[in-house]
Amino acid sequence: MMDFDTKPPLMRVHGLSCAYGSRTVVRDISFDLWPGEVLAIVGESGSGKTTLLNAVAARHTPSAGQVSFDLRDHGLQEIYGMSEAQRRMLARTDWGFVHQNAADGLRMNVSAGANVSERLMALGQRHYGQLRAQAIDWLERVEISPSRIDDRPNTFSGGMRQRLQIARNLITQPRLVFMDEPTSGLDVSVQAKLLDMMRTLTRQMNLAAIIVTHDLAVARLLAQRMMVMQNGEAVETGLTDQLLDDPQHPYTQLLVSSVLQP
Repeated sequence: MMDFDTKPPLMRVHGLSCAYGSRTVVRDISFDLWPGEVLAIVGESGSGKTTLLNAVAARHTPSAGQVSFDLRDHGLQEIYGMSEAQRRMLARTDWGFVHQNAADGLRMNVSAGANVSERLMALGQRHYGQLRAQAIDWLERVEISPSRIDDRPNTFSGGMRQRLQIARNLITQPRLVFMDEPTSGLDVSVQAKLLDMMRTLTRQMNLAAIIVTHDLAVARLLAQRMMVMQNGEAVETGLTDQLLDDPQHPYTQLLVSSVLQP
């Protein structure tokens, strides 16, 4: 178990707020995320959870607050104090981002192999044989047949596209991946297979993740810790099983009871 008293968090979010014009949609959010930890952010549509995810992932500039990440050579650094080039490099190396709609995270007009190896090429790798071998390895790890390496994503099913997007993100061995409703819209059996694969990969790679989901079953399966959002505020945060089995805030109680109702 990590000694939280002596080692820094992987990410630290402090006093984060986001506004669109005069409307504040995320208000004063703070949390630490530790290496290998999976945090689920849950809440109804419009609760601010996706806006929070985008702000933490440097995709939406917050109106207030700080987001710091533990860089490999420099310790905790505030990401909005970095240059745009530095943030892009971080997104290509130590971070991944899995979109709800896999087509948003893939290049649909190139092959599966090119999609998976593109992040390696962005880091300067050019040896075709090595790129192809690594792409095949990752296709196998996400349970896609290597025979599909030259096929384009538009020939894949929804579940296969999502697995391809995960392979594309994880090939650079990131330490943190952001996921926005990664199982939404998939059939129940496909969801189950994808969730099992995601749980295996996060454990094998000691991969930290922040997952936005409206599905409490996804949170229970994948996340050690959970944050419940309502109207842009974090109303309750704690261990996932504890929050789901003994919710304290009325809104969390309502969420849990709505799932349990026949």
